[in-house]
Amino acid sequence: MAKAVQKITLSSSRDIPFDKLVLSQSNVRRVKAGLSIEQLAESIAQRTLLQSLNVRAVVDAEGNETGMFEVPAGGRRYRALELLVKQKRMAKTQPVPCVVREGGIAEDDSIAENDERVGLHPIDQFRAFQTLRNLGMNEEDIAARHFVTPAVVKQRLRLASVTPTLLEVYAEDGMTLEQLMAFSVTDDHARQEQVWESVSKSGYDEPYQIRRMLTESTVRASDKRAQFVGIAAYEAAGGGTLRDLFEQDDGGWLQDVPLLDHLVTEKLKVEAETIAAEGWKWIEVAVSFPYGHDEGLRQLDGAPADITADEQATIDALQAEQAKIEAEYQDADELPDEVDARLGEIEEALSAFDNRPHIFDSVEIARAGAFVSIDGDGRLLVDRGFVRPEDETPMEEPGADGDADSSAAGVTGPDGSSVRRTVITVGGRPEAEDEEDDGIRPLADRLVMELTAHRTLALRDAVASNPHVAITALLHKLCLDTFQREMLCGCLQASVREVHFSAQASDLKDSASAKAIDDRNKAWAADMPADEAALWDWLAALDDASRSALLAHCVSFGVNALFEKVDRYGGNGVSPHGMRRRIEQADRLARAVNLDMVEAGWRPTVENYLGRVTKSRILEAVREVKGESSAQLIDHLKKSEMAKEAERLLDGTGWLPEPLRLGETTSASDGSDSTGEPLPEFLADDEDEAGEAGEDEQPHIIAAE
Repeated sequence: MAKAVQKITLSSSRDIPFDKLVLSQSNVRRVKAGLSIEQLAESIAQRTLLQSLNVRAVVDAEGNETGMFEVPAGGRRYRALELLVKQKRMAKTQPVPCVVREGGIAEDDSIAENDERVGLHPIDQFRAFQTLRNLGMNEEDIAARHFVTPAVVKQRLRLASVTPTLLEVYAEDGMTLEQLMAFSVTDDHARQEQVWESVSKSGYDEPYQIRRMLTESTVRASDKRAQFVGIAAYEAAGGGTLRDLFEQDDGGWLQDVPLLDHLVTEKLKVEAETIAAEGWKWIEVAVSFPYGHDEGLRQLDGAPADITADEQATIDALQAEQAKIEAEYQDADELPDEVDARLGEIEEALSAFDNRPHIFDSVEIARAGAFVSIDGDGRLLVDRGFVRPEDETPMEEPGADGDADSSAAGVTGPDGSSVRRTVITVGGRPEAEDEEDDGIRPLADRLVMELTAHRTLALRDAVASNPHVAITALLHKLCLDTFQREMLCGCLQASVREVHFSAQASDLKDSASAKAIDDRNKAWAADMPADEAALWDWLAALDDASRSALLAHCVSFGVNALFEKVDRYGGNGVSPHGMRRRIEQADRLARAVNLDMVEAGWRPTVENYLGRVTKSRILEAVREVKGESSAQLIDHLKKSEMAKEAERLLDGTGWLPEPLRLGETTSASDGSDSTGEPLPEFLADDEDEAGEAGEDEQPHIIAAE
């Protein structure tokens, strides 16, 4: 016969006045952890006591009950009730719900009560906070009632808004909390699930990778376009912004890129129209202009406006305040926010005085123009006073026959006279989309031209900094002219002709080499007299070091390390022999100045290389510096994702594509006639690659009335 199961008996419960309760020495909790006594007391005051105390009767020496009860389990609740009594918010005779325990060991009960307590799963807390908000409580109310900050409540609510599909994955331990946080950067459930499908299969599921995939079609709030327009104006126009509540996001990401570009263009047009009131003949507008956009234009010599006494007083006051703040906080590790903001205001105000527009002759203004764009910090950048060659002829008098064409037709001014209307041009350049492909082919012509444009600038900068090499290069050219009779036109049978870049990457203008060359050129131009006779005397008076430095600077403008399309059939293009000779000489010059394109600031990015070549070339680059294992980590990705990950893997490695590497020393002389020798692979012609890359698009210029 089966043995009967013994039924358990639960301890009875009763209400006991608080003044009949004492804290037991059997309570095992000695260290305060978690919610404070004050917070627990406030919670009891708001919600009453949600959990009974566990008590035992206090007996005397003979074992008789004394009417008092000790509390071995529930000591924090007891102390919270005690605090409420001290605060006179609860009567000391208030009945307290208690479970009266008999038998067993008091310490064992105290341990069990704490050990067996299980906290909420995070997802349950997320959903609970969401329920409270749906019931009408705001973030501040929820935070106050549950003793957390409003920021924490906002984070929990954001996590609760992730697609239910991913919440279930997280609930079943299919993803980490950090991954779930990364998905919360967007509220697009379909996109969240799409990205999870991708990363869960590939194993490429680090939180930063998830965030990058979710924001790949957006623009950072720190982008110069966003800074120029302003986040407030963008959002007022209906643009959406993604924010990361869990990591520093520098202002988030702007989702509506076409809207942002439209706002930028419209604001630039407004600024251009304001500048047009100064009387310029033309104004070109763009987010940024390529390097060398002002080549062939004459720049007017303007004079800075005089500073008035009031302005000088303002400058002196700002500089004094700046010096005082810097002296006061010179030993501080970090400036207070308000102090840092004030220093920024002072610097901006002083900068405005330094960057005031120059004053130009009104006659010259009528034939000249200006470039309007945005600098790297999102500020308006205006370069005034450039004259095109076709505008160098004397201006016709207003009202004369044969006036300007209809695009620059005159309008009537306030005084009734004819006023020429400024022609404002807004320029843009569409980007071609690369197709998915495979196989290592020769690099596209345009890509090699852009890469070698970077190398040419860096080589110019290096030659200009090395007078010895520059003089050697010039003497080499002069010796060829003198002894090999390679005659050129001119008074002196030697010249330096600046090489112009027919193709260039968008980042060429902002490269370290371009800025160094531009700064050096402006410095020399500022000291150099414009009169030809005075220039001779000025040059003659220079010391040897200055003459050498100036010679090096001038020679550097003739450096041409550019790849150009090879014409194998004797047309107008560069012959294979000529191109090979140019590259060999460029390599020799680069070795002489110890050119290092990594030190010159070039690094492989999606825009300048990785997004422009085949997947096989991307993998070849990663494999070369990171090994086969790293290449295998990304070989399954689509090209766009592979290029982004390759950029991260190659960052800081010093890897360079073949056109930017220093060529090996060759024993062949410059005058070799070995025209049958094949070109390097990256110089080989490949029409399929060039056509496939779709990179021969030219800038599209739109004239705006």
